[in-house]
Amino acid sequence: MDGAHDAVHHTHPHDPGGSPGDGVLEAAPTVLVLTALLAAAGGYLLAVRRARRRNPVQGWSGRRSASFLGGLAVLAVALLPPLGPAAHTDFRGHMAQHMLIGMYVPLALVLAAPVTLALRTLPATGARRVKALLHSRPARLSAHPAVALALSTGTLGLLYFTPLYDMAMAHPAGHWLMNAHFLASGCLFAHAVAGPDPAPARPGVPARLVYLGIAIAAHALIAQAMYGGFFVHIHAPVDQVRQGAEIMYYAGDVAELLLAAALVATWRPGRRSRRPRTGPGAVPARPTSGGVPVA
Repeated sequence: MDGAHDAVHHTHPHDPGGSPGDGVLEAAPTVLVLTALLAAAGGYLLAVRRARRRNPVQGWSGRRSASFLGGLAVLAVALLPPLGPAAHTDFRGHMAQHMLIGMYVPLALVLAAPVTLALRTLPATGARRVKALLHSRPARLSAHPAVALALSTGTLGLLYFTPLYDMAMAHPAGHWLMNAHFLASGCLFAHAVAGPDPAPARPGVPARLVYLGIAIAAHALIAQAMYGGFFVHIHAPVDQVRQGAEIMYYAGDVAELLLAAALVATWRPGRRSRRPRTGPGAVPARPTSGGVPVA
């Protein structure tokens, strides 16, 4: 196998034979992760409470809240022991972590519609700024499925078929940056394909299904190449690389099927434009901005 060896060459950043002070250093990331996750959960729940107080009739979907909290719970599983430390030394652990952070967590967080929640709870000035950001050229470009696909799936070949993976794993900061990229690019692609939040430049459902199909095919090809040892540049035991490829192949398929189901479930066919009714009994159209009704 090209690039796959019988022993792991990158050193483990947490050497068990270190000094007593190393235990404090090892616990620091766990504390930071837990603090960040609890803060995110608390902030979302406070926003939900405010949205329900502002509009008791419309309220906020409990399923969206459950989706957000579930996504944070899966993220905790991916980052905290035992999976978090295992991802540093075992390629199978890395790939399991990659699938959770890059595919399952983003889908759960995106389906929670955090941008819509922010638009409903922010002051008028803040909401206008968010809407302006959504309609800005950089936001419209980055939220297009083609760009999101290139950032999420397109970078996998660069990661696993070049020395980039080993370089990232050689330093703890590199590993955290890699996970941050998985999460951000995964959220971007899930939002571009099936997100319920407003996306002014989002194409129609048929086009998004095409991009999702390309992502499925690309994941399968990368996993098969990894399993067969073609172009792979991963310094890890051969059996770990092959089992990691299997995790990528099967877990990726399940995640992409869930994304396709979310696309179908959140899709609402657009109504044909009709001439506005006038006269007695006419109901004025409800103004919208970026797909979100203006309260």
